[in-house]
Amino acid sequence: MKTKLGLLYGGKSAEHKVSLQTAMAVIKALNNEKFDIYPIYITEEGKWVKGPQLHGPVSSVKELEFSPGGEEGKLAPAIFADRENGDGLDVIFPLLHGPNGEDGTVQGLLELLNLPYVGNGVLASAAGMDKVIMKNIFAEAGLAQVDYTSFIRSEWEADKEAAYRKVEEKLGFPCFVKPANLGSSVGISKCRNREELEQAFREAFLFDRKVIIEVGVTAREIEVGVLGNDSPEVSVAGEIVPKKDFYDYKAKYEDGDTALIIPADIDGETYNRIKEMAIKSFKSLDCSGLIRADFFLTENGTVLINEVNTMPGFTPFSMFPLLWKHTGVEYPQLIERLVSLAIERHSEKQSIKYTF
Repeated sequence: MKTKLGLLYGGKSAEHKVSLQTAMAVIKALNNEKFDIYPIYITEEGKWVKGPQLHGPVSSVKELEFSPGGEEGKLAPAIFADRENGDGLDVIFPLLHGPNGEDGTVQGLLELLNLPYVGNGVLASAAGMDKVIMKNIFAEAGLAQVDYTSFIRSEWEADKEAAYRKVEEKLGFPCFVKPANLGSSVGISKCRNREELEQAFREAFLFDRKVIIEVGVTAREIEVGVLGNDSPEVSVAGEIVPKKDFYDYKAKYEDGDTALIIPADIDGETYNRIKEMAIKSFKSLDCSGLIRADFFLTENGTVLINEVNTMPGFTPFSMFPLLWKHTGVEYPQLIERLVSLAIERHSEKQSIKYTF
């Protein structure tokens, strides 16, 4: 019997277009003999509508039926149907990036519906989305990382000069200003002086009410994929070599103007440190399913964790599936593995006692 797989894609996020690319890549890779695919599109305004009929040889894409009248914006009854009777979807794959998708909001909905879903739960998703909270947790776990500070918009607006001065005194230049709750390098600026710092704050606050500022370091950018639940595995390491000043949105998703070196040219001792830190970061956030863990490797061999991504992209340019391909797990098998991990984690939760 085929697995009924619901794909959530799009979303009310600046990373909407990234999600569309990810969804198409996953659909093309799925084994139609194993899965019936139910696309569920979330518009940029946040409405849930049935996904358009996808073109090409994807015979197992099914259209969800909507409530009487077929109004757009209504959640498909198939999401609420009784799975035990074979009426509902078996697993949901949230192919959503950024706020309102990768931050625990959709995960909370799926938890309330008691549906298996691919990837991290509410806590890990929310903590992994907020870079300030994530770095605070990493600090508590003893993971080495760059110095950082943060501000909320009202704090900055109340005394902009004090905010700029704090950055200059604590971090200095160069530094990076980022929206705290966004990924894919959206809204990120590298600052070399006060003028660039002021512009970077204005840019970052367009995308979030909280920003994080990190000291700039001269280092190689190394990434690994982590896959699993309670016993996670780590992929080979890869290195990102941007041809530009840093790995921005355009380099990631549009022009491919970046060299991805897999496996990275690092020694065994360095890889083992990265592997250990990746697993520690995974467990400190109570992750499940997958993460991509990003590191800095300085000239003197120091390994610093930069961040983790709880729903890394699956586009043709994305690092996560490439890392696992070089580890021996091809793209279709990777997706099947993630679905299996989702069912495993959901089954475990069913044994929890909620009454006494």
